Amino acid sequence: MRSLPFRIPLRTVVRVGALVALAFGTVGAGCLSEPDIEDRWTRLDFDSASLAYGQSVPPGSDSITVRTAITFRRIVTGYAVVELRASGTIAPGDVALQPDADRVHEAQDVDAILANSQMLGRATRAVTGWDHLIQRFDLGFRANVPAVLDSGGTPAGLFLVAYLADGDKIELPGGGDTLVITPMPSVPNQLLPIGIELTPGGPQAQR
Repeated sequence: MRSLPFRIPLRTVVRVGALVALAFGTVGAGCLSEPDIEDRWTRLDFDSASLAYGQSVPPGSDSITVRTAITFRRIVTGYAVVELRASGTIAPGDVALQPDADRVHEAQDVDAILANSQMLGRATRAVTGWDHLIQRFDLGFRANVPAVLDSGGTPAGLFLVAYLADGDKIELPGGGDTLVITPMPSVPNQLLPIGIELTPGGPQAQR
């Protein structure tokens, strides 16, 4: 007696084929999706700082401490810089440096602050990093917050920023040397600097 061939119902074939296609489509989408920019660009973060977001900072001299983390996504050699900066033209409402701000927009705002403000105090650290390296370090400096900016008028905005920069040591005529800092443009170099908006004003500091 001749055996009959085994047949699978057409509905079952179609259903199995659809499930296989869906599975491969899901895997393919997962493999092809691009990580967020925060996971692709070299990023700076504040682990902690002696100044808090929105804090009122009165005129006077103050000691500032910051714990900064750098997550590298490529080889970078330069200087990590933390500064307190005052601007006569950029107010806190003009930029978005909130803790949940979009990091690319924040990077562009930090670039704008660096180009339109004066430095009140700074700490630097020479760094060299490569993809997936995370460096953490503590930096401290003294800053003098003026009641009136050098260009006249009171500060419209006060900002604590951390960014990466090129640096050149220049010998001084009387001996010693000084470090000339040139901020690295953020977007062309795929960098995510960070900042904190502060509020200038209040009574004279007694510190």
